[in-house]
Amino acid sequence: MTVWLVWTLLGWVDSFVWPFVPAAYHPDALVNRILGHDPGSPQWVAVNIRGVGVVIFLVFTVLVGWITKGLVGRSLISWGEDLVARLPFVRSIYSALKQVAESIFAQDDAKFDRMCLVQFPRKDTWSVGFIAPEPRGEIRARLGALWPDDPVMAVYLPTTPNPTTGYLMWCRKSEIIELDMGVEDAAKLVISAGLVYPGDRQQVEAALGLKGDTPE
Repeated sequence: MTVWLVWTLLGWVDSFVWPFVPAAYHPDALVNRILGHDPGSPQWVAVNIRGVGVVIFLVFTVLVGWITKGLVGRSLISWGEDLVARLPFVRSIYSALKQVAESIFAQDDAKFDRMCLVQFPRKDTWSVGFIAPEPRGEIRARLGALWPDDPVMAVYLPTTPNPTTGYLMWCRKSEIIELDMGVEDAAKLVISAGLVYPGDRQQVEAALGLKGDTPE
C-alpha cells in the first residue's frame, strides 16, 4: 500500500511538472539524442523515469527561495528602511530600537555577553540585567572616584515584555549578582514576563541565596 501511494504521488508530481519543461529536455528526448535516434523512428526508446519531476520541482523551489531571500529580500528590507527614514518621528524610534537589538545580539566585542541580578526599583527587589561593556571616559572617572575600592559596572535593565526599552544604570560590582544565564535565555525570560525560565528556576533562586548580606 505504501509503495503504491509513493508511486502514485511521484506520478502526480511528474504530470504537473513536465508540461512546464521544454520537450527537448524530457528524459526520453535526452536519451534518444545521445543514442542518435530521431523522433518517430523505429529505434526510438520510450523512457519514463518517475521522480525526476519531483527533483526538478525541489531544485526549482530552492533556487526561487534563494533568489528571493538574497535579492528580493534585501531589496524589500532596503526599501522599508528608506521609507522609515523619511518619517521624522518614526525614524528616530526605529533607529534606536535597531541599535539596541543589534547591541544585544551582536557578534563583536561591543555586546551584552553576561547577565546579572540587580536590586531595582528598590532594595530587596531584584531585576534581570544585561552587563554592558565597561564604562569609560568621564563616567568611569567620576564614579571611580566615588567608589575607588569597588569596580564600576554598567547594567542595562530591560522592560517586560519589550527588552528594547529599559534603564541604563551604573553601579558597584558588589551590588550585582552575576548569572550563568545566556543572553538569549534572559531575553526569553524578559519577553515571557517570567513564564519561561531557562534551565532550572532554582538556579536563579540559588543565586539570590548565595548573595549573603544584601548591599545597603
